[in-house]
Amino acid sequence: MSIRRQRRFDPLWRFAVGSPPASPPVLQMHSRTPDPAPLGKHESSSVKTNDQVVEVVAVTPSTGSWPTPGAESDARDAHIREKLNRSLTPRHISMIAIAGVIGTGLYLGTGRSLVIGGPGALIINYSLIGFVVYLTMLALGEMSTFMPISGSFCSYAKKFGSDSFGFTLMCNYWFNDATSVASDLTALQLVLDYWNSPQNHFPFYAASLIVWGVLLILNVVHVRVYGETEYWLALLKIIAIVIFFIVSIVVNAGHNDQHEYIGFKWWGYRDAPFVNGFKGFASIFVTSSFAFGGTESITLTAGEAQNPIRNTPKVIRTVFWRILIFYVFTAFFIGMNVPYTYPHLSEKTVVTSPFTIVFQMVGSKAAGSFMNAVILTSVISAGNHALFAGSRVLYNLGLEGYVFPSLITRTNRHQVPYVAVILTWAVGGLCFGSSFIGAGTLWTWLQNIVGVSNQIAWLSIAVISIRFRQGLEKQGRTHELLFKNWTYPYGPYFLVVFVSFIILVQGWSAFAPWSTSSFFSYYLELFVFGFLWICWWVWKRDPFIKTEDMDFTTDRYVMSEDEKLLNEHLDSLKGWPKARLWVSENLF
Repeated sequence: MSIRRQRRFDPLWRFAVGSPPASPPVLQMHSRTPDPAPLGKHESSSVKTNDQVVEVVAVTPSTGSWPTPGAESDARDAHIREKLNRSLTPRHISMIAIAGVIGTGLYLGTGRSLVIGGPGALIINYSLIGFVVYLTMLALGEMSTFMPISGSFCSYAKKFGSDSFGFTLMCNYWFNDATSVASDLTALQLVLDYWNSPQNHFPFYAASLIVWGVLLILNVVHVRVYGETEYWLALLKIIAIVIFFIVSIVVNAGHNDQHEYIGFKWWGYRDAPFVNGFKGFASIFVTSSFAFGGTESITLTAGEAQNPIRNTPKVIRTVFWRILIFYVFTAFFIGMNVPYTYPHLSEKTVVTSPFTIVFQMVGSKAAGSFMNAVILTSVISAGNHALFAGSRVLYNLGLEGYVFPSLITRTNRHQVPYVAVILTWAVGGLCFGSSFIGAGTLWTWLQNIVGVSNQIAWLSIAVISIRFRQGLEKQGRTHELLFKNWTYPYGPYFLVVFVSFIILVQGWSAFAPWSTSSFFSYYLELFVFGFLWICWWVWKRDPFIKTEDMDFTTDRYVMSEDEKLLNEHLDSLKGWPKARLWVSENLF
């Protein structure tokens, strides 16, 4: 019998505290095929899944004692269906959470938002959507800590909502991610166009096709390859944004091509700070939602993360600062330094990033090229994460029995759902194939579709969170929450009302004057979502599940006593050991 051994916490112990203490014990995880023989009394205990038994061996340096029987019986009661590889370390998860989803929405979308609404509307709108995302992540973090699975809120929609709700949300979010892959490939051409010249005849679509192939390779091999790639690309994005802040201050203070202090000059330029009034302000909602989109998909990594009970809350707690620093501060500096009338900021054929413009203002073409190169890597990173998230949602569509379960749920020897990856990758490529209508025009359409899809996801998460809490309260299990959403019930209910409002008003510009193209780009996703729900409901006729019938056992992750002791020990570290632990979990 072959046994695969994985020492999950050893590297953490060695780096953070040197050698393991007598307590808590070190855990070793073994996977083996089911054994009909009874469990040994002295060597191991097992958690049985669909087709394997996860064998937990606890070893203490001094006594080799066992966890308490109660914890083991709880673990046996948890029915975990997924067969994915939990190899994403705290270092991967932390960096992906901080900057992994930053991409074309922030680097290119801010330019379009500035043109439509002006600097005042830009920063207020980004602050409002940032607040929405923060409340959404608190609600989602509560559920993901309780039940860390790769389907995340898409799977929760079925468990705590209805079969039709789960199917519709999964289809919506899977297409969201597949479309995001296409939007990133399209944006790649727009970014490369910065270096275009009469002497340069390189077809930029060929570069997009090359990157498309690279994305497939990164996602069909071991999940650690995805994690490592995202880690280094995210680190580069963080460094670039910090440099952007410094350069923005220098440019604003007078070191620019005009050699003059800028201050808030552009806030009073022509129609600024609010261009096009409320219509312009409302139109930014969809572009800012596109920029913030993907934040909620961080919880999709929970199904392949080590020690999710400890790491998921840590990720959620960084959301507020990430939104404030990377989105609100960025919108503020862009509004200060770039006029909304800047040439090529947002046109049908050319889209220039405000980041690149600010670097150009220093007076160096090389500085602009450097920032544009960083944006290029960020686009690849965003596409990489979108393909990862979309494939996990499609995997759960199969896992829940919606679409060809025997095919979609297939995994390779590294426990990567390769069929789901290939299908998501292919659909993203097909959507990208529509770029013959013009990269700028297609990117605007994809931006609107993905933005509305993100809003639907946030609205759905709020509804699911309310029902999740209602079910726990009905069954008397609220005390089992390890991470609580401190804004409940006001936060989720506010999300339901406010997100519904912005979904309806953001397409204002399509009505005056009337534009059929703009109308469908803003509202097409609503019609698709409703159509899918109705079709599935007509077929299944399924009601919303009653709170007393909600299943809080299947897919729940139960910590053993060993893991509890380990986490308590890590949380109790102080001084230099705590600093070393932070470095090991977040940097190296």
